[in-house]
Amino acid sequence: MFTKRLQRLKGYMEEKGFSAVAVNAGPTLTYLTGLLFHLMERPVVVVFTPTGDPTIILPELEQAKLAHLPFPAQVYAYGERPAEWSRAFSDALDMLNLAGGKVGVEPRQLRLLEYEYLRLAAADADFTDGSELFAALRSIKDGEEITCIRKAVEIAEAALEATLPLLKIGMAEKDIAGELFLQLIRHGSETSLPFSPIVASGPNGANPHAQPSPRPIAAGELLVIDWGACFAGYMSDITRTFAVGELDEEAIRIHKIVQQANSAGRAAGKPGRTCASVDNATRTVIDEAGYGRFFTHRTGHGIGMECHEEPYMRGDNEQVLEEGMVYTVEPGIYLAGRNGVRIEDDVLVTVDGAESLSTICREIRVIG
Repeated sequence: MFTKRLQRLKGYMEEKGFSAVAVNAGPTLTYLTGLLFHLMERPVVVVFTPTGDPTIILPELEQAKLAHLPFPAQVYAYGERPAEWSRAFSDALDMLNLAGGKVGVEPRQLRLLEYEYLRLAAADADFTDGSELFAALRSIKDGEEITCIRKAVEIAEAALEATLPLLKIGMAEKDIAGELFLQLIRHGSETSLPFSPIVASGPNGANPHAQPSPRPIAAGELLVIDWGACFAGYMSDITRTFAVGELDEEAIRIHKIVQQANSAGRAAGKPGRTCASVDNATRTVIDEAGYGRFFTHRTGHGIGMECHEEPYMRGDNEQVLEEGMVYTVEPGIYLAGRNGVRIEDDVLVTVDGAESLSTICREIRVIG
């Protein structure tokens, strides 16, 4: 598996004219090598070139992780004295002869810490944005990756179903979030969740990324729950909106509109269509219902080893969908000071259409 991924990476580097790519601790490094490192004060960088073995620069104390590395590599390890770390980077990059070359990096991942060591070790290299290359590499999921995402969805849905019977009017948002976290772990999620569960009731639901608060849920309100699980390093991300007791007509209406928009967005995905067309499908439903200005974010985002990754379902993104891409469809309506609704599913592009990996009930459900 890793050999195939490295061959694809080398092909992309040659196609795009990269002399190398440099990756620090994070999902892409794990994707390419199987190695797990966390961001810490000691830098870890792996440099890949179109020819030759990868070059790994890491602390001596982390070398044991390389015992089962699935391919040969050149290893440069450094000790505990920071004054000596630059020597390891210089030795490694000198051997790669990157002078005048184009080196791709991940702008959202590479820190100033690693960048400075790389820049000093290869002062004549052009360090540039490699996002397009990394997106091409990771956005098409293979069968094993899809299996892991399916499992993450299954865990998330089971955890929510176990949580819902415990919810009562007067229960605090943060207590609901805490219970859902426990259920996620009990049902098999890794502890490193994609994000802390969002539980937002009434006016708090009008904030798409609300933090669970001590606010008690009350009758007559909508309750937004946005949550996900992690399985073998792969994420799920789902949102459902519930009724706490009896709702007024507008709350019922906006839930139905968002449900229709979600359905339209899920149906819009298939190979050959664009990300923009998925966004347009959901937005058209909400616009035509008169709530367009209350839908304040993109329709969705890719999901895999990161909760938010390429491709992004935005109105200006003409990227073409391909079989194996996995992304969210999450339209919403947010009425400040009143209520909010979001319904989100994880969608897989298939050979001739799109499959919703998440299937938990989208109809409005009454709790409390």
